Amino acid sequence: MCSKGISTGDFSEALAALLGTEAPGLSASTVTRLKSVWEEEYRDWSKRSLEGKQYVYVWADGVHFNIRLEEDRQCILVLMGATADGKKELIAVADGYRESEQSWKALLLDVKARGLKVDPKLATGDGALGFWKALRKVYPKTREQRCWVHKTANVLDNLPKRLQPEAKQKLHDIWTADTREHAHEAFDLFVATYKAKYPKAVECLVKGRDVLLTFYDFPAEHWIHLRTTNPIESTFATVRLRTKRTKGSGTRTACLTMVSKLMQSAAKRWRSLNGADRRTTGPALGLSRSPCRGTASFRRGATCLATPRPPDRQPAVPSASSSCGMISKPSASWPRKSAGCTNNVARCPACSESQIRHKGLYSTG
Repeated sequence: MCSKGISTGDFSEALAALLGTEAPGLSASTVTRLKSVWEEEYRDWSKRSLEGKQYVYVWADGVHFNIRLEEDRQCILVLMGATADGKKELIAVADGYRESEQSWKALLLDVKARGLKVDPKLATGDGALGFWKALRKVYPKTREQRCWVHKTANVLDNLPKRLQPEAKQKLHDIWTADTREHAHEAFDLFVATYKAKYPKAVECLVKGRDVLLTFYDFPAEHWIHLRTTNPIESTFATVRLRTKRTKGSGTRTACLTMVSKLMQSAAKRWRSLNGADRRTTGPALGLSRSPCRGTASFRRGATCLATPRPPDRQPAVPSASSSCGMISKPSASWPRKSAGCTNNVARCPACSESQIRHKGLYSTG
């Protein structure tokens, strides 16, 4: 109940309504003692081993909270990731200092020391320079993607309110374009429209143009997840309901512990990445373009793991025989995953000749 927004002073009244007036041991002091268990659980969780973990994508953000007994606001750093099978997980929650490079570097070095050795393929975050400086030092191979929600807000701040609805739609057209080429066209249109009268807004947008469109190099079904930090922001919407009710925590430790507990609870309901059911369940070693479908897909070694062609699009019966005299459509014993993909070097069950050699004898229908 504490994590859902009930203050400790209201516990007795709330629980009496649920359990009856005879329910003992529910005073505010008792609840406060029980909350100390959360602190121990957080310490254990923050030291857990990450050995063998590999995250394809990570999201990073810093969220600020008011502390009743302190003047400065507390900044809590959050790092979450998506595994190779599309499952989102909470990696770390730590107390930071204004999203500084040193704070982020300490967090990243900590998770690396606990076993997170492999560089993620992509990191998504806002424009805070501290995280990106730290990321380049700890995980130099990880590519960068700036959050479009934060970028949109920053650009609109440099425009008069009367123009913001129209400008917002033009910005939306950039990051929802179906291809990188169309995104660049929409980008250039925005620049041409506002450059003369509102150079600050255009300068804000153009800054970091390449890292705003990095997500186009990854599977299209993942774009909705990669172009913003919404996976973190949406979770913190529920956290703020709790902090708003209590008007902030009394101490930094209490706030950090509560945020960690709430996010771990929310993580149980996080949905997987789009298309996760069609991806490999093993560790993905890289991302590239699939030669058989023309779209990005996860690959393990040289075996293409793209979605198989539907039954109605399978190759037709051949009109000529192969070198082994095989004149019927390949049977189910051919272990191919995607018809026509030259990376799938399946063997003919009759003559052991590669599927590539037989390929020319079949019409693709």
